[in-house]
Amino acid sequence: MSQTPADSAASPDGTAPSFRSEVSVELVKHSAADSDVLWAARVSTAGEQSLEELQKDPERSKGLINFLMRDRHGSPFEHNSMTFFVSAPIFVFREFMRHRVGWSYNEESGRYRQLEPVFYVPGESRKLVQQGRPGKYEFVEGTREQHELTSRVMEDSYRRSYEAYQEMLAAGVAREVARAVLPVGLFSSMYATCNARSLMHFLGLRTQHEQAAVPSFPQREIEMVGEQMEAHWAKLMPLTYAAFNANGRIAP
Repeated sequence: MSQTPADSAASPDGTAPSFRSEVSVELVKHSAADSDVLWAARVSTAGEQSLEELQKDPERSKGLINFLMRDRHGSPFEHNSMTFFVSAPIFVFREFMRHRVGWSYNEESGRYRQLEPVFYVPGESRKLVQQGRPGKYEFVEGTREQHELTSRVMEDSYRRSYEAYQEMLAAGVAREVARAVLPVGLFSSMYATCNARSLMHFLGLRTQHEQAAVPSFPQREIEMVGEQMEAHWAKLMPLTYAAFNANGRIAP
């Protein structure tokens, strides 16, 4: 994470814009375990006896989890829940909204609170240059000059936009109107709740992985969020996670 000190470009209330290159994802609550998959699946043949799976070691039934994943019996993977607190640029959240099935979102509101001046600037590892034709392109490393230009131009633009926002607020303009001058590089925060099946679908589209049977080409910033969500989920449901990878990272 990079952050600038206060300088002459501080906003009218004395708050200086800061600049980040990293997103953050916190697992705030969950009800998710491999055993959730097993009792949900075994009700098909065992009825009420499937509740016994709650007290058993899921390791003994990892073959069933792999079978369900391989043959795409998806509903047993829905009987769990994970809630994440995500801090990322607004443009990342706009991509998130394409994922609607099995997801719930609540984002901070620029109508009801004054938005803080925290903005996204790509880090040195972010590939800057897109080359190739639409539908068949790749991103490559930028030059030092391109990185310096990107940082300078973005930071200058962010400072000007936040000064305009503060000027409007100081003049009594409503927050819901004044926020229109702020860019999509502004950091926002949200709670995102999903189940394992919906998360697997998200990861299949929004991360690149050597075990993926179907290649994906996500924007790096939403992939950064996906990678952190994946790390949390892998600890909660290790057998399900292993089966997901072993079967091409395709959601069942």
